[in-house]
Amino acid sequence: MGFFDEKAMNRLYERFILNYYKREMPWTNASAKHISWALDSDSDMSHLPQMRSDVFLDAGDRVLIIDAKYYTHAMQANYGKRTIHSGNLYQMFTYVKNTEAFLRGTGRTVSGMLLYAKTDENDLPDDEYRMDGNLICVRTLDLDREFERVTADLRDISYRYLLG
Repeated sequence: MGFFDEKAMNRLYERFILNYYKREMPWTNASAKHISWALDSDSDMSHLPQMRSDVFLDAGDRVLIIDAKYYTHAMQANYGKRTIHSGNLYQMFTYVKNTEAFLRGTGRTVSGMLLYAKTDENDLPDDEYRMDGNLICVRTLDLDREFERVTADLRDISYRYLLG
């Protein structure tokens, strides 16, 4: 990938999105939040992985969890078909359902978004799914545009999913 490797670029992308919301849209209460496992009883958690969101937006009655993804290929090939990276989708579903369990009884809704940096691929995700009562979105953010357009897209995400 040249000067920066994919892992470093992914971390930079995550931080850009988080810090944009923190600085420009403080009403979203943006953070990179630890998400607790919704375990029954006193289960041993020692072998469970930690869950930490890239971006956790909390606007009162609505929560949006964003997982920022900067990959060379936004989609995977699965039996000759282009699909969303399954591990990413499972991860987001897990974040959303565990957060929802923690907030149960509060009347708050929890949604999730996989936000891929746009690549040169022709087939890019721009989808919404209703999964077990929660909205899970898969979007791309085109970073190869004027900065004002990039931030307008981020602003639109917060308005649509937190205020909409």
